[in-house]
Amino acid sequence: MSPASVLAVAETDVADLGSIVAAALAHSPAARTLLAALEAEQTVPEAAVRDYYDRNQDRFLTPDALRRGVDPYAEAAPSDTLPYEDVREAISRELHRAAGRQAFFGWLDQSRAGVTYSHGHEHPGDPSHPDHEHRH
Repeated sequence: MSPASVLAVAETDVADLGSIVAAALAHSPAARTLLAALEAEQTVPEAAVRDYYDRNQDRFLTPDALRRGVDPYAEAAPSDTLPYEDVREAISRELHRAAGRQAFFGWLDQSRAGVTYSHGHEHPGDPSHPDHEHRH
C-alpha cells in the first residue's frame, strides 16, 4: 500500500491518541502506513468479541429502549438489547482497530525509548526532564 493512499486519522479519533501519536499520524504517511499494517496483522478471537458484548450491554440498547428511558446500567429485558449477531461485526472492527493502535503505541514507545533530546528541545510533558512542566 502506498503511503499516499493511506487516509489521515479522523478528527474525532485524534483526542484518543495523545499529542505525539496524533502528530505522527497527522503528518507522516509512513506512520499511517505502519498503523494500517499493524492493524492488518491483528486478530481478535471470537471469545473476545462475545466477552465485549456481554460486558457492555449498556452500549447495545435498542433505540426503542433508549426512547423509553431504560436504565443502561440496570438489567435490561432481552428485547431491549440488540442481538449479538446484529452488532458482532461492529464490535470486531472496533476491537481490531484498538489492537492495531495498541501495537502502534507499543512500537512507538519502543522506538523512542533510546532517544535523547538535545538540551532545550525536550518534550514539555516528558517526566524524565527536570522541568517537565515548562512550555515551548
